[in-house]
Amino acid sequence: MKTVKSGTVVLWWLLLLGLILALPGQQAAAGSSPDVLVLDFKGLEDLGDGWVYEGWLIVNGAPVSTGTFTIDGNGHPSQTHFPTTADRDDVSAFVLTIEPSPDPDPAPSQVHVLGGDFHGRASRLTVGHPAALGNDFRQAGGSFILAVPSDASGNTPYTNGIWWLDPAAGPGPSLNLPPLPAGWVYEGWVVGPNGPISTGTFTSASGADSDGGGPYAGPDPTPPFPGQDFVNPPMDLTDLAAVISIEPSPDNSPAPFAFKPLVDGNIEDLGAPGLSQPMANNAAHLPTGQARLLPDNS
Repeated sequence: MKTVKSGTVVLWWLLLLGLILALPGQQAAAGSSPDVLVLDFKGLEDLGDGWVYEGWLIVNGAPVSTGTFTIDGNGHPSQTHFPTTADRDDVSAFVLTIEPSPDPDPAPSQVHVLGGDFHGRASRLTVGHPAALGNDFRQAGGSFILAVPSDASGNTPYTNGIWWLDPAAGPGPSLNLPPLPAGWVYEGWVVGPNGPISTGTFTSASGADSDGGGPYAGPDPTPPFPGQDFVNPPMDLTDLAAVISIEPSPDNSPAPFAFKPLVDGNIEDLGAPGLSQPMANNAAHLPTGQARLLPDNS
């Protein structure tokens, strides 16, 4: 009986030792579990029906989708945590795009909204990252004039037209804006109590915009610069706001996008046509974000 009991005690100790030795291996397995991508954004807006945001990890130089999400009218994302099987040692960056929904193409679109390189487990996301728009727009600037070139008769008040040009330059361009990557265009706006009105899209400060003098212009020629006349029906632009936005192309909405690098909150009547009014740089309010790769068991 004593022999049996001693053997039993030895067996129990061997089992206990095996369990103890197995613990480090179990902990290592837990530590090597897949990561979760956690996203946090400031300033993103609702894209409306038919469009979604999609995240991409750049893994060994190639984009790997992390999934899609939407933003509601209050700026809240539909999802913030996305499981991923990517090895974080192989992940170099994160990119956020806008995609159609449903999306016939599994590859990223040309509309890159934010991007950032990973440093450790975190990536700060900005529009200035080379994989996004490639510029932070902090050096952007410009001005506009009030004039109605499409009505040479002088019957329409000069406060019924807005043009982004510099009369003293010949005329010349008045906007200092960097070139945009594929998937983006600039757009001018006047904004009042009844909402925003587009004055046309453009990619260069020199040359006419997408609609020339605009659908409300008079019969006479307009200058080859972004702008618009409001002759028929007439509309006085004083006390409205002037905005230059950056829009995705193709555009997800007829309203201004979240990227608004130049703003003048109050168009003034300076007392004579052709006097320049400066616009304020609004780059500090462009959307930003953060991407983090956290252990799934954290």
